[in-house]
Amino acid sequence: MKRHEKIMERLLAEGEVSVADLAAKLGVTGKTIRQDLEKLESKGLLQRTHGGAVLANEGYSGLFQNTAPNPKRLKEKRQAAEQAVRFIEPGDIIALDSGSTTLEIAKQLANEPLTVITNDLYIIGELIKKDQIRLVVPGGIRSRNQLVSEDAGRFLRKLNVRKSFLSATGIHLEYGLTIFTQMHVEQKRALIETAEQVFCVADHSKFDKCALITFASVKEVPTIITDAGLSEETMARYTEAGIRIERFPHV
Repeated sequence: MKRHEKIMERLLAEGEVSVADLAAKLGVTGKTIRQDLEKLESKGLLQRTHGGAVLANEGYSGLFQNTAPNPKRLKEKRQAAEQAVRFIEPGDIIALDSGSTTLEIAKQLANEPLTVITNDLYIIGELIKKDQIRLVVPGGIRSRNQLVSEDAGRFLRKLNVRKSFLSATGIHLEYGLTIFTQMHVEQKRALIETAEQVFCVADHSKFDKCALITFASVKEVPTIITDAGLSEETMARYTEAGIRIERFPHV
């Protein structure tokens, strides 16, 4: 529901919201907002308070800021990126989804012949400095740090992508790979359906978390690349479910 997205967007940007403010901003009654908050709380996304709500998981905070990429868990993101780069070969055609961990992949790529498809403005800014890398950018309008368009999915499906590296806000055995914004689903689906190999790259804090919208089941993205912080117990549960976990460091 679009209203739920708007509520989560404000909550992620500000950390807390009030029923009165949301009702005024969204043009609905306080009763409707309280019902929305109750539904979102049942999904574990927020905690209701007297007159409003706060984030249920502080790890979600900052996702909608219009500033630099999220600096949290930078060491872990660099580890996951280092593990991901192992799967990239000279001459490959790869797609890098928008995200702070995929940005770390871009930073670690050597300046050698490679084709990279991305809609992330920070990744574009990083790769434009590497003249041996052919950069392919689907057109669109700017939405925070991404270029989005109704035609992007159709464009991506025409490409011969060998490997897609996807980001996710949450990874969950039941709810799959999840994000907060519906407008990004189509491009993610296109990258999954087009690529020969599909990977999710995420730090260990994303496991067993659930955001608002599911864009893929874990079965559709059979390899998850992560950092050394993923516990043996969590790794075993996902492995038993048929998911390949590539955890830093490679042995």
